[in-house]
Amino acid sequence: MTTGPVPAPSSPAEPSPAATSLADPDTPFAVVDVHRVRRNAARLRARADRLGVTLRPHVKTAKSVDAAALLHDGTPGPVTVSTLAEAEAFAAAGCRDITYAVGIEPHKLPRVIALSRRGVTLRVLLDSTEQATFVAAAAREAGIALPAQIEIDCDGHRGGLKPDAPGLTGIAGILHDAGCLDGVLTHAGESYFCYTAGEQRKAARNERDAAVAAAERLRAAGLPVPTVSVGSTPTAHAAEDLTGVTELRAGNYVFFDLVMAGLGVCHVDDLALSVVVTVIGHRPEYGWIVTDGGWMAMSRDRGTAVQPQDQGYGLVTDLSGALIPGLVMTAASQEHGTLTARDGVVLPDLPIGTRLRVLPNHACATAAQHLGYHVIDGSGGTRASTPGIEAYWPRVTGW
Repeated sequence: MTTGPVPAPSSPAEPSPAATSLADPDTPFAVVDVHRVRRNAARLRARADRLGVTLRPHVKTAKSVDAAALLHDGTPGPVTVSTLAEAEAFAAAGCRDITYAVGIEPHKLPRVIALSRRGVTLRVLLDSTEQATFVAAAAREAGIALPAQIEIDCDGHRGGLKPDAPGLTGIAGILHDAGCLDGVLTHAGESYFCYTAGEQRKAARNERDAAVAAAERLRAAGLPVPTVSVGSTPTAHAAEDLTGVTELRAGNYVFFDLVMAGLGVCHVDDLALSVVVTVIGHRPEYGWIVTDGGWMAMSRDRGTAVQPQDQGYGLVTDLSGALIPGLVMTAASQEHGTLTARDGVVLPDLPIGTRLRVLPNHACATAAQHLGYHVIDGSGGTRASTPGIEAYWPRVTGW
């Protein structure tokens, strides 16, 4: 028996040096098709240009500096974040125009101030007199402006003030007196339940109208409103007229997912994120194929369960990315995934060791289960049976 130190394992955030194709890394692992990312990014960038607004992508889906570099056609641009860890990582990568689109609380202000002192314009979000008061006090004490946007509730989805809320102008006045009023921001969260193009266009109009009405009310009170920010992935792709809006936000579109495909915002062929899993068993008496990819790899998100077509935990493709007709991941435990065939479809013969890819319900949730992405490029005219790995993109984690 030998003794001595046990070699430290390689960091799970780093790929194996020998990983040159999707046949190499241990499963499960996340894969991103960079060709689809570029295509998705170009689509929304062109739409924002046509609508005459600034595009401020939300990086909460990919949480990747490498992925975000593709969203403004290779040039630095404004972004939205959902955590201060993201803000710090993107600031370290050179981003200087960031909106932190989650309601601010006092304990986080020192990190906001630290980024501001480094020359980063970091906007915070709030919807109460209490928040406005402590942001204004912190700005005065630090001797710097802390730009703040007032969240507007356009559809009752989450936080924010209605455009006609009695306290709106008072909150804006507190911010303005401290040199902190930056504008208004809204998010049409209910658009994720709009199942027709007409419903999505209506949600986009309502989102715009709510934000513009709030801005006009503040301006009528003599308060400046330089920024009027709207956006969600469905409304960003449905908006026809953004008069009065200055910027458009969206995040999921970088990868898309089965929820967005179920809404008709994209096609399944637009989904850029998948998870590679391996067949580890069969239960023919139940009609099951068992894989090593459970909810720890896919997340517990079942977003398509409320849609006309329930996609379980995800649709299944072969390693090249071609859909296997009728095969769905219908159940998950921590490290086991169960694949079954839809009614009338014969369960395919997939031997133990077969590698597959699963397309996720909710890209943000599935991506969050992984420390990084193995990147492939599907821009070729034909699918490689075993795609090569072009790069590895680490993700930003934590809060």
